[in-house]
Amino acid sequence: MAIDAIEAPSLPPSHFSQQRHFYLAVDRLRFKMETLVDLLGVVGRRHSLPTVVCCSSRDELDAVCSAVSNLPFISLSPLYSDLAEAERALVLEKFRQATMNWNQNVSVQSGDDSEIGKDEQKSHMIVVTDVCLPLLASGELPISARVLINYELPTKKETYMRRMATCLAADGIVINMVVGGEVVTLKNIEESSSLVIAEMPINISEIL
Repeated sequence: MAIDAIEAPSLPPSHFSQQRHFYLAVDRLRFKMETLVDLLGVVGRRHSLPTVVCCSSRDELDAVCSAVSNLPFISLSPLYSDLAEAERALVLEKFRQATMNWNQNVSVQSGDDSEIGKDEQKSHMIVVTDVCLPLLASGELPISARVLINYELPTKKETYMRRMATCLAADGIVINMVVGGEVVTLKNIEESSSLVIAEMPINISEIL
């Protein structure tokens, strides 16, 4: 485990070198969804934590939404291709507001959550396919999640980098879920992108 990848120095938001990348190995494909739910059972309990889960297909997006919708501590919003433009804009704006609230809460953290409403305590999550990522070229702004989970690992470096550019905060965390032969794909992305992708610590709270 690369300790330096966990204990990144405090840098201004413009320094994207502060982003940290991890992988979570899953023994078999049939355990992947269960592993995601277990992961969100830890990540999603951080009050107001803004999280994005990236999928490669609409079918996987629907499956993730179905599994996660039962978690009462997560406020879930899917982004898919047939979503009305106004509704898409609302989802993106609400999530950006959630990231602003998260940043403010972190900067003035007092350890007292008693005055936070139940809805505000929920972590905020967007599930999105690659074709529905924020369109920076069309004027949409990045959504700057604290945690980006690649439920389906992209096969191309360019897709991986686009997910980071459109969805991840400057000090954000990437968790790549990999099964079997995907380890080779992950290694190729790591080498071609000059990234360090470390094994996720058993105690994930270390990196949150």
